[in-house]
Amino acid sequence: MPMNAERQLVRALGTWGLAAGIVNVTVGGGIFRLPSAPDIAGRLGAAAPLAYVTCAIAMGLIVLCIAEAGSRVSLTGGPYAYVETAFGPFVGFLSGVLLWVTGTTALAAVATIFADNLAQLVPALAVTANRAVFIVFVFAVLAAINVRGVRQGAAVNSASTVIKLVPLVLLLVAGLFVIHPENLRITAMPAGSDLSRASIFLIFAFAGIESALVPSGEVKDPATTVPRAVFIAMAGVTVLYILLHMVAQGVLGPDLVGSTTPLADAAGRVFGPWGKTLLAVGVVLSTFGYLAGMTLAVPRALFAFGRDGFLPAKLAEVHPRFLTPWIAIIAQTVIVALLATTNGFERLAIIANVAALLVYFSCCVASWELRRRGIQGEGTPYRVPGGPLVPVLACLVIMLLLSSITAKEWSVLLGVLGVAAFIYLVTKSSRRAGTATADPSLRSG
Repeated sequence: MPMNAERQLVRALGTWGLAAGIVNVTVGGGIFRLPSAPDIAGRLGAAAPLAYVTCAIAMGLIVLCIAEAGSRVSLTGGPYAYVETAFGPFVGFLSGVLLWVTGTTALAAVATIFADNLAQLVPALAVTANRAVFIVFVFAVLAAINVRGVRQGAAVNSASTVIKLVPLVLLLVAGLFVIHPENLRITAMPAGSDLSRASIFLIFAFAGIESALVPSGEVKDPATTVPRAVFIAMAGVTVLYILLHMVAQGVLGPDLVGSTTPLADAAGRVFGPWGKTLLAVGVVLSTFGYLAGMTLAVPRALFAFGRDGFLPAKLAEVHPRFLTPWIAIIAQTVIVALLATTNGFERLAIIANVAALLVYFSCCVASWELRRRGIQGEGTPYRVPGGPLVPVLACLVIMLLLSSITAKEWSVLLGVLGVAAFIYLVTKSSRRAGTATADPSLRSG
């Protein structure tokens, strides 16, 4: 029954559709604030682009591992399916829960940014009740679009990616003609500790790919589509981040440090007073694109949980007409809307960041195990250059990042994993019964 549901899904996502989804969920609201962060502009000054490059290299190691795992396992669930295939249902389920927590809390967190920035353009949304109603309305619309079909959801992602990048590209093109070269002059190379700290901070700016890969069961030719989409998206995001920072640094100079709206401030100097409004609209468009991309991706994790018996099988139900996991989409929408209307950005972001690091770690280890066992999906799998060296380096980078996590953040994570382990144990007998019913030959085992 679960695999029958899996087969009903339409493989409609191609390389550019998946790449657009990755860009959507990676370039969210953070880029509009990152250039002025004290750990970046304050510590490194004009040398800050080095941190972006360092971070991109570190993230590239992780992405290589995820790309290989994704080319070997084409089931819906993304990293959850990769880890489950490599290490079994218990470890896979814990990883899947972390993935779902990452996507859910990040989606809710960005929804608060979206609503807060739109409230600057539409003052009526500053009222708490109006803001909550509007958030619910936006998620309801996005859910309806995605219930009607993955093609429609992918189309919204692609359109949103193009639309939200327009103000950023305008700022880049115009800003290059008004930057002050002296503001980009590196007078001294940064200390290794400063570069490392800035890179650790920036790793979260590149996060999101793990959620964008969740709809693997709806990707055409995943063995080639997944790695191509990953590399296209990562290259584009890295170049975009570096150029935006250089424009902000080159235009604002010393005024960049401490600015709460660095790109808007830069746009104000480049275009005049209307520049800030342009970038305010850009924040709204960018965060809306993120919401659209994640509304497509994250519900597929609930679908996978239902498919595998960890949650009610109803979540794995495919719409008879639209052939989408409509129950999972609706359930996910309700949960995210509730979180977004009852929590602040900081609390949600902390949970998302801690969970994401462990998802990355589990995927890197899984990529090595999948290759060792010769697991492959449809077509010839992508193989990471360098063999086991890349997964080992990726795991070391992640362990370095995890060393900065506080005891309070660890306690939240352990609580989540404890609940996940309880759900696994409670559903163990029912999952065994379901397996035996589906395949009588397994009863004697």
